[in-house]
Amino acid sequence: MLLNRQERRASVAEIKGLARGSRDGRDAVLNVLYLVHNLADAAVWRRAEMLRRGGATVEIAGFRRAGSLIASGDDGSAIELGQTFDAKFAQRLMAIAAALPAIRRSVTPRAPVDVIIARNLEMLMLANRLASAPPGTPSVVYECLDIHRLLLRQDMVGGAMRQAERVLARRCTLLLTSSPAFVREYFGGINPLGVPALLVENKVLNGGGERGTNPALARPRVAGEPIRIGWFGALRCSTSLQRLAAFTRAADGRFEVILRGKPALNEFDDFHGFVSAEPFMRFEGPYRNPDDLAQIYSEVQFAWTIDYFEAGQNSKWLLPNRLYEGCLHGAIPIALNGTETARYLDEHGLGLRLDDTDVATMMASLGALTEAQVAALARDVAEHDHPHFVLDDVECVALVGRLASPGRTAQPVLEAA
Repeated sequence: MLLNRQERRASVAEIKGLARGSRDGRDAVLNVLYLVHNLADAAVWRRAEMLRRGGATVEIAGFRRAGSLIASGDDGSAIELGQTFDAKFAQRLMAIAAALPAIRRSVTPRAPVDVIIARNLEMLMLANRLASAPPGTPSVVYECLDIHRLLLRQDMVGGAMRQAERVLARRCTLLLTSSPAFVREYFGGINPLGVPALLVENKVLNGGGERGTNPALARPRVAGEPIRIGWFGALRCSTSLQRLAAFTRAADGRFEVILRGKPALNEFDDFHGFVSAEPFMRFEGPYRNPDDLAQIYSEVQFAWTIDYFEAGQNSKWLLPNRLYEGCLHGAIPIALNGTETARYLDEHGLGLRLDDTDVATMMASLGALTEAQVAALARDVAEHDHPHFVLDDVECVALVGRLASPGRTAQPVLEAA
């Protein structure tokens, strides 16, 4: 059972005591250094904001992606360590190697650091070097939100990568990850690190838009108006693009797909040309997260959460941001059976789960839904408990409290009561 409001307020007050320690007899917040591989990733700044809301001070250092601006949310204090490129892991490792010798001079925090969080495996190299430097001995936390395909190769390269991960994680006190399947399938099976894991789901940070009625579902549809599927966020799955195009053509306009976000153009032959040639598909460009979430999801009835980018591996295990964003704002999630996302929907009694995304299957399930069935699916989402989709102050404070207590056994940020 989820904590009620009174219990949650009490939890905030109690856990804040863990997030604060005594330094020279004075009450002091936890000082966090956040090392990131991509300063253009808005999720980096959402995590930093979560830590700040939990009572920590946060300084950020990392690499800028070529052709990208630092994401919104930056307060101007990020330390840039160099430039990297999308989908070029070897180049990223070379950038890390170039930054490593001078990292102690490049990163000079304003206050003594209590915790270093390394977002992604390659940043652990820098975190370990910094943690070994005086003053103090900060703890190191490994934040892993995706399992890179190189780590899953069944050859010498994959074996070497997993060995490197084990070595780099030796001094870590905690592993932060976003899906139970990452722990169950990878860190608890394929490559155990011996580090306690803490689940922090990709939920919407409180303040990312008030939950309300989805206008696309609340009002009767105008005759001839299509049912809209929203595919928002990091667009990197060429298979999804092709399957959605084939389905909307087969449905002859009854369904329309709206795409928003940042397409990984290197993963498509011609993303913009393909979409512009499709009669029932349109790309509406980037959006601000979380500012625009309520608006963009209010225009669709369904949220596409399927991803074949690394089918059977990372895509099977992850719980994507769009799952929580869509549910918060009333869009019905569509997932693929056999994935962690489908497992989540099944556990919560939400959404539509497909056996596959062949045209025939989609027409027989999604395409055959009646107006009443769509309304019932939408009602299930709208009536589901709000805390399942939103990170509030309890989770923020609990996370910082856990970071401040490296000896404790890791538990999910939001515990049962």
